[in-house]
Amino acid sequence: MKKDRVLYPAAFSKDGDYSFIRVPDLQGGFTQGNDTLDAVTMAEDLIGNLLEDQSEYPKPSNPEDIKLEDGESLVYISVDLAEFRLKYSRTVRKNVTIPEYLNVIAKERKINVSQVLTEALRAKLEV
Repeated sequence: MKKDRVLYPAAFSKDGDYSFIRVPDLQGGFTQGNDTLDAVTMAEDLIGNLLEDQSEYPKPSNPEDIKLEDGESLVYISVDLAEFRLKYSRTVRKNVTIPEYLNVIAKERKINVSQVLTEALRAKLEV
């Protein structure tokens, strides 16, 4: 499995028109949706948001260790955190220092230094 792909068991239940999902391995791991598909989508977003700033992830529980309540079913939620970060990442302003001659050449060639730095960091960090 890819380093930034996670798979967590989750307890799924329905209450009237709503579907609920709890992810026991994550603190604050509760969400709901208007239907099953919406609940799964919301669970993917929940996991992405809870883990996007982390490099080490909580270990998923063994399914047999999860105590299901009446009316709950076990489902698995998979999230590619690298993809999630690319899609939803916010940007931050950083001051960097580069040699003046590189700055001049970059301006002449209309090179976006922030974009080049971002690409270099992704390659260096393998994300």
